[in-house]
Amino acid sequence: MKAEILSLLRENKDYISGQELCEHFHVTRTAVWKAVNQLKKEGYPIEAVQNRGYRLASEPDVFGRAELESRIHTKWAGRHIAFYESVGSTNVTAKLLAEEDAPAGTLVVAESQTAGRGRRGRGWVSPPGHNLYFTLLLRPQINPDKASMLTLVMALAVKEGMEEACNVQAGIKWPNDIVLNGRKVTGILTEMSLQGEYIQHVVIGVGINVKKQEFAPELAEKATSLEAELGRSISRALLLERVMERFEEDYALFMEKQDMSLLLTAYNAALVNCGKQVQVLEPAGEYAGTARGINEKGELLVLDSANNLQKVFAGEVSVRGIYGYV
Repeated sequence: MKAEILSLLRENKDYISGQELCEHFHVTRTAVWKAVNQLKKEGYPIEAVQNRGYRLASEPDVFGRAELESRIHTKWAGRHIAFYESVGSTNVTAKLLAEEDAPAGTLVVAESQTAGRGRRGRGWVSPPGHNLYFTLLLRPQINPDKASMLTLVMALAVKEGMEEACNVQAGIKWPNDIVLNGRKVTGILTEMSLQGEYIQHVVIGVGINVKKQEFAPELAEKATSLEAELGRSISRALLLERVMERFEEDYALFMEKQDMSLLLTAYNAALVNCGKQVQVLEPAGEYAGTARGINEKGELLVLDSANNLQKVFAGEVSVRGIYGYV
């Protein structure tokens, strides 16, 4: 009920009477009063005026389950939220919930991670109160060889959600990084569980640097945060709300064709690698070329020095800029 009260207070700028809330939720005035007091303790400046009711005086930067549930109004993506103050990894937690039959669209969110992970086993520093760490659980009925494209779908959704929530121009570094002004602000890690030849579940973990922070020396030149780039406060809850809305829409387009064909134009327009010289690092070796965007399978097209168009599948491959991170 807390989240629903918060949602109503946010939607109605004027006072809402206690009686209206009682009738809406079919509860007593005492139950409403208790829920409002709990919201106040969580940091919401709710005014209570006799004979007028309750009003949300301002939008505080509060981050928690009630805040997220009051904001996310999608059909399925993020409608069931598992919120934790701290977990080892939101991906690991989401996989455990998947084994307990959690529904598709379950969203695991944490204030901090003690064992956050990035692509290819790299660590992801996850301090509390600074950033946005979440994992979305999916149960797609697709062939396993198509699952890697879900990373690209999420990347596009994060880019679009970030632009809506923060009014910023973001780009995508294929396949799983979101960049601002040439520096990484977001990483995405997709993991799949198979049962025979079928997908049991897919979890997509996302880490977004939001608050100003100090990065390790080896990351200082290529990592940044939203607030460092924009010079203003960013609501993590609003950002996650927008990302879930965009993901639900983009995922529907992906599932319609079970490839990137309906998202191709939007993704390639956001691709910071496109038209640039890149270095492709594969287990068998490396080569340089010019990125030409992705195809409908999500592969990066690279024109090599011999004028051959190579199709690069994400997997264990890294793509770097010749003259820097992008």
